[in-house]
Amino acid sequence: MNPIRRIILCVLAVLSLLPAIAPLPAMAHGERATEPYIRTRTIQWYDVKWTTDRINVNDTVTVTGKFHLMEDWPDAVSKPELVFMSNASPGAVLTRVESYINDMPAEQSLKKLELGRDYTFKLVMKGRIPGRWHFHPMLNVDGAGPIVGPGSWVQVSGHAADYRHAVTTIDGTRIEDTQNYGVGRAQAWQLGYILIAVVWLVWWLRRPLIVPRWLATQKGLDDLLVTRTDDKVAAAVLVVVLLVVIVGFVNVKADYPRVVPLQAGSLYTPPLPQAAPLVTVQFKKAEYDVPGRSMRMVAEVTNHASRPVRLGEFLTASLRFVNRSLPAAVAAVDPAYPRELLPAHGVVVTEDSPLAPGETRLIKIDATDASWELERLVGFLTNVDSRVGALLFFYDDKGARYITSIAGPILPVFKKTI
Repeated sequence: MNPIRRIILCVLAVLSLLPAIAPLPAMAHGERATEPYIRTRTIQWYDVKWTTDRINVNDTVTVTGKFHLMEDWPDAVSKPELVFMSNASPGAVLTRVESYINDMPAEQSLKKLELGRDYTFKLVMKGRIPGRWHFHPMLNVDGAGPIVGPGSWVQVSGHAADYRHAVTTIDGTRIEDTQNYGVGRAQAWQLGYILIAVVWLVWWLRRPLIVPRWLATQKGLDDLLVTRTDDKVAAAVLVVVLLVVIVGFVNVKADYPRVVPLQAGSLYTPPLPQAAPLVTVQFKKAEYDVPGRSMRMVAEVTNHASRPVRLGEFLTASLRFVNRSLPAAVAAVDPAYPRELLPAHGVVVTEDSPLAPGETRLIKIDATDASWELERLVGFLTNVDSRVGALLFFYDDKGARYITSIAGPILPVFKKTI
């Protein structure tokens, strides 16, 4: 073989083994793999803030915000009848120590969240494993799976061996290291059952197996396959297992007389109060310009407020298209919000002059950015219903904000028609 070719093959072989020898940390999660109709038409996360992007092991980072359940919830996705507030991160690198929905503790599942309504959330996470981790709030919907919000990088410094998560039980016992508490006892039980299983398998594996036993079955000699000694051994194993279970139960009950069962119930919290909408929007039409990577929409807006308003932000799937010509909208963006979710061009609005009180006007919204492709959102064009959803944020001349949702069918085009 040519020496150069041999060197190239060796280099390629080494490169192919690198992920197994020294695996690299995941750069983010699979949120981009979630179907676009789920990301744009189920839950819209907004006002999401992280208290810090750098913590030490045992320190905490808190993420707060709100989420809106879209009225145009897809028929193919289970309704949020039962949900669980959690976090999305690459494994147990952070410990969730507190979670709240509408300021109510959300350690258990919540039931019957209402479409078209808003809820607040709060997650408190504790650093466990050093590294740079991508961390999202997440709502698990029964029957639909996890729906994640925007993600931000959190740097955890220190040493994993220093991690401690202490709790006090209902009888006053202090457990300083919960991640190792009771592990030895659990492993002893596992090894005991494994030993019983190995003895049972060896008893049957010591004699000829598949082919001889199959031949005996074919000849009608089934009774010869299980002897009286086998029956006695089976009875002995059964007795041993029952004794182990009973004695183990009695001992554990004596050591831990106060036991709380797993909390499998669910709670209910009403949504945030809903006032009469001061800005209403009627969807007219929408298109996605494939070569231009532009989502364009026409909507009829009516201002019921007492002051003139302008569109300040178009939000969908955590992408925030901000009207750069409106200072109130720009000021509403947290400097720590992930830059990759803030398209540089923002949203362009035709007929962008202030909408007077009582006035109704057609406006054209243009959200152009490569993020539609990078976030893999253009798949809504190939869905059965081909629809898109978003939140619109309007601001008056005093900086007050009015939020409304919008959704409707969208068509792919290859030249501008709106």
